[in-house]
Amino acid sequence: MAAATMQSALAGAPGSAAEAIGRLGDLLYVGAGAIFLFVMALAIYSVFAKPRAVNVRRWIVGGGLVFPIVVLTALLVYSLRTGDALSHSAAASGSSESEPLRIRVVGKQWWWEVRYVGHAQGTEIVLANEVRLPVGRPVELLLTSTDVIHSFWVPALAGKVDMIPGRTTRVALRADETGIFRGQCAEYCGGQHALMALYVVAQSQSDFESWLARQARPAQRPDDSFLKLGYDAFFKGNCQACHAIRGTPAAGTLGPDLTHVGGRHSLAAGVLDNHIGTMAGWIAGTQDVKPGSKMPSTRTFTGIELRAISAWLGSLQ
Repeated sequence: MAAATMQSALAGAPGSAAEAIGRLGDLLYVGAGAIFLFVMALAIYSVFAKPRAVNVRRWIVGGGLVFPIVVLTALLVYSLRTGDALSHSAAASGSSESEPLRIRVVGKQWWWEVRYVGHAQGTEIVLANEVRLPVGRPVELLLTSTDVIHSFWVPALAGKVDMIPGRTTRVALRADETGIFRGQCAEYCGGQHALMALYVVAQSQSDFESWLARQARPAQRPDDSFLKLGYDAFFKGNCQACHAIRGTPAAGTLGPDLTHVGGRHSLAAGVLDNHIGTMAGWIAGTQDVKPGSKMPSTRTFTGIELRAISAWLGSLQ
């Protein structure tokens, strides 16, 4: 799947917190620009106009006290109202679908663990580097970190929120249109900080429910002989020591859960588009793509085994 999408704080998604933040920013930019032009006009007028007496007290009181107090108070009130609305956006009410969906996101060096807890008949759904949400429904992300401070930021949907070890912070997301939104760690967290991205996918309610049901299912042992070769190569390479694939003996916890890795938009936390070729390149040359990451480059597979393991992982939709 191609994962090309724009990451911009100037393009807030309709119905999102970023849209409200954008409106606040526009107001501040326009206000600052108007004040700047007004002050410059006064400066130019004072240079070229003929000298005349002015009421100094009136200018000091009006321009130095009344004007900034009125303008800054109005901006402060609007900013506080916007912030209050954003902080309560995950608790919206009025429909059966208004109860916020809660998702845990854990920052790691240098990827994101995503957990849907309490869904699909109690099954805990675990994936990596991708958050899916239904359009029109508030979603609350519960954020934490296992190592250093990270910062969750999907600029088209919401503002930045730090992820702190030992603490849980929260951010509300909402999108009223389907789309794919790129996010980024916004707090320097180590050598590959710049390559720690993720995607948020907004889907229709029906598509989201279908996706969630698929995610709850365990992987199946392949029947195809080529995919079977990849399955065997996965365990031959001891990949299960770090990765989990539900429905197989793989139960590692150090690396991302790979149960449905073939259905994700990217590999290596947003660095590579997800297909068989990039999967093989990532397995064989991890340290070439992300030097210093905990996953080592794997040179033990033959060419056919590497293609087979990539094909099998790609089939885990």
